[in-house]
Amino acid sequence: MTKEQKQVFVALSGGVDSSVAALLLKNQGHRVSGVFIKIWQPEFVECTWREDRIDAMRVAAALEIPFYEIDLSAEYKKHVIDSMLSDYRSGVTPNPDVLCNRFIKFGALWDFVKGHGADFLATGHHARVQKVEEQYKLLKGVDGSKDQSYFLWQLTQEDLSHTLMPIGEMQKSKVRSIAEQHDLPVANKPDSQGLCFVGHVDMHDFLRTLLKTKQGKVLDVSGAEIGIHDGAALYTHGQRHGFSVTTKQPHSSPYYVSEIDVEKNVITVTNELKKEVVTKTVTIHNCNWVSPISEEHLSCALRYHHEPQKCKIRDARDSVTVEFVEEQQPTPGQSLVVYKEDVCIGGGIIGRR
Repeated sequence: MTKEQKQVFVALSGGVDSSVAALLLKNQGHRVSGVFIKIWQPEFVECTWREDRIDAMRVAAALEIPFYEIDLSAEYKKHVIDSMLSDYRSGVTPNPDVLCNRFIKFGALWDFVKGHGADFLATGHHARVQKVEEQYKLLKGVDGSKDQSYFLWQLTQEDLSHTLMPIGEMQKSKVRSIAEQHDLPVANKPDSQGLCFVGHVDMHDFLRTLLKTKQGKVLDVSGAEIGIHDGAALYTHGQRHGFSVTTKQPHSSPYYVSEIDVEKNVITVTNELKKEVVTKTVTIHNCNWVSPISEEHLSCALRYHHEPQKCKIRDARDSVTVEFVEEQQPTPGQSLVVYKEDVCIGGGIIGRR
């Protein structure tokens, strides 16, 4: 970014990260506005958006910046919730936070603020955007324990060209300290956790209610019925809890989900984890490459906060085979995100074996 004053809209969530992002950008001399996103929430989940909206308004007032609100309930229901439920119904485990970033924050929200004259959209993500010559790079946040680049792999060069993530350059403790020093009203507000925007929910109960699941059979690899489960769509490949094995022997090994058949409402489990669940290769699809792929020194994360594993990529087109140096336990439907050191190269959705 040049030193020229820009019109920046900050996605104010009511949390400390986005609030400090707005503060920093205002102190840099930019014309800053705050915008709060209202999204769809089911009736059976405790509503938190009203409290978050009030907190976002209080921050905007403290910073003396304009405040906007946009209702993206329909877009969130369609692109995040409905898509997530469709994946669960097909027997795979999606990552709704990735969808939220792609379609809500960096999709519909950007369209809104662009229409209000924004040069940039800023967020409170713990990640970094750097321009190197004519290419933009997406990097991990400086605070490794809070890094959120994993959820941002679907961003494009166009997205990055108008995106700012100012707190990605600092530790979370520093963010808190800045908020306290400037008496921001959310300085000590706990971090939000759980489903994007919806907050902390018991995902098992959340899905069971929306999918209207019913109990079904648990089978072993021979096809014998050995227990019951709460609904096949609720389970993840490799999961070792949440179902009952009624014929389990006292000293037998733990059982892991190896197959999910939502149509028949049965799951198959195994206690041979290595044979049925672990692999050294996986295929990913719906790929997006933020930066050009190189063939050397790549690593990948198979889930959020997963320690990146050394890997090789055979072909960087829409469907890609990833080879791991060490055996891994991939989950179909989750995001596999590729890195070269701190640079997020891109990624794809893990396919079925």
